[in-house]
Amino acid sequence: MSIWGKVIGGVAGFAMGGPLGGIMGAVAGHAVDKIKAQEAGEGPSTFRGYGPDARQVVFTTAIIVLSAKMAKADGQVTADEIATFKRIFQIPDDEQQAVAKVWGEAKNDTAGYEPYARQIASLFANESQVLEELLGALFHIAKADGVMHAEEMKMLANVAIIFGFDAHAFERIKHIHMGAEGMDENDPYEILEIDRLASDDQVKAKYRALIRENHPDVLMAKGVPQEFIDLANRKMAVINAAYDRIEKEREFK
Repeated sequence: MSIWGKVIGGVAGFAMGGPLGGIMGAVAGHAVDKIKAQEAGEGPSTFRGYGPDARQVVFTTAIIVLSAKMAKADGQVTADEIATFKRIFQIPDDEQQAVAKVWGEAKNDTAGYEPYARQIASLFANESQVLEELLGALFHIAKADGVMHAEEMKMLANVAIIFGFDAHAFERIKHIHMGAEGMDENDPYEILEIDRLASDDQVKAKYRALIRENHPDVLMAKGVPQEFIDLANRKMAVINAAYDRIEKEREFK
């Protein structure tokens, strides 16, 4: 079963509380779960007592929910936005209706995106790499129509703050996901998170560390589903291109 099927199939036993629990309960038709989630507020949130699928289900649900909230960010919710989401993530035909149900629940929910972002930040508090991948997926969605609206960028910046990324880190993430097509406009040192005055050995060590951190097996173990690894590979391509530029500039031996 793909992760999209697990989002629906796994929610019945995953009444985790908070706003995400409310969405999961509503989609699964478990009114009691929804009531408990509403009473619990935003947390505390934990994966304790749940199997490995729980992390991937939450990651995927978070992307659907925050994408639906982003669709409202510019004030122009269009009928084809869910179709765009399905196209970007190549959701199987037989699971599109289920994903659309989650999207609809989130879009019609009167709460803003902040409560969801705070709960996600709590769940993945020790997994900044997972939160960065989630933020990267949101960048991918925001720019899918070829236009990054000011309100979308504002939401991305606010979500980044909630996730614990400072302004410098957000600029680095933005460089990676907005500058993949135009590396000349981006500082390769910024992308590698290293000072321009760093030694050759320091640059090489930082590059190797980023490669390890973004390896598909590592990301999947932390909660990034297989269906999102293609996005991580695109990020890796930008990191590799940045390193190649520095390598040529410094003429590494």
